[in-house]
Amino acid sequence: MVSRRILLTSLPLAAATAAALWLAAAPAFAETVPTSAVSAAGAAGAFEIDGSLQAMRQSTVGAQVNGNVVQLAVKAGDHVKAGQLLLRIDERDTQAALARADAAVAQADAESRNARVDAERTRELRAQGFVSQAALDVAETRLEAARAGLQQAQAGRAQAALARGFSLVTAPFEAVVQATLVDAGDLATPGRPLLTIYAPGALRAVVQLPISTAALARSAAAVEVQAPDGRWLKPVARTELPSADAVSQTVEWRLDLPAALPPGLAPGQAVRVRFTPGAAAPAAAARPSVPQSAVLRRGELTAVYVQQGPQFVLKAVRLGAAAGDRVEVLAGLKAGERVAADAIRAGLDNAVPAP
Repeated sequence: MVSRRILLTSLPLAAATAAALWLAAAPAFAETVPTSAVSAAGAAGAFEIDGSLQAMRQSTVGAQVNGNVVQLAVKAGDHVKAGQLLLRIDERDTQAALARADAAVAQADAESRNARVDAERTRELRAQGFVSQAALDVAETRLEAARAGLQQAQAGRAQAALARGFSLVTAPFEAVVQATLVDAGDLATPGRPLLTIYAPGALRAVVQLPISTAALARSAAAVEVQAPDGRWLKPVARTELPSADAVSQTVEWRLDLPAALPPGLAPGQAVRVRFTPGAAAPAAAARPSVPQSAVLRRGELTAVYVQQGPQFVLKAVRLGAAAGDRVEVLAGLKAGERVAADAIRAGLDNAVPAP
């Protein structure tokens, strides 16, 4: 309408009148989008679902002592060997604690030697009848206490030496540094994560499988994982976790991949997992499904355009497994509704459902 007003005000009166009649008679342009009915047929045959790669052996290395990070010896992507230095924490405090422990051990050792000499002298005097039995008992008790004090000081010294060793953070196994969570100068406190590492070459695919397809997955004759380069890999082992997520109603499956993997695979990459049920697979429960082209994905939003009268309304949905060119809808739609077959075109301002 704004462009029409501009056109009319910029023309002479006669031309503006003619243009107004032409614009009024011109039909409004509409983008006609075909629709597709939401079917309730159960999944049949092979079905696919999205997953991600995960390292089979990974670790978050944390701090065990207080202190500032004085040296960060690695960066993300570095390959490290077992025992290699990852970062160093200021050790002045732990060094002082170790010096105090050394002094405590020296003091306890001196007291123990003095108590031993005193106890031996008292035994001799008791044998000669110069002191009472009570005096001997007191000397021997002091000796036992001095020995216990020495053991306590030695244990404290070992603990201080162990704490001093924690100032040097080393790799627990041969790994790749996935991320560094601190920088030089940051304060490290006990329990604070410092780095994340993972063992290369041992990966698994992790999928959140809808409960509705769990029976089909268990009876699958073949399970394959599609790498980002398009290659299909056969897992060497598969594990179904014994509990389901109460919110998403899914069960986590872990598929261990073979040792010989294509180059370039890393934790976090998206993969596609295909389940091919066997001949004796149980029938799947009927659930609504829509064409793959009807699904709009924007970040974490998954939605479809549902026909309501002469227009489309965007509605969020929760998807399940895909089978061919259709994908299962776990929540958000019901059988009989019609959705836009092309989610991109349905998002245009002038989009209308096809008659």
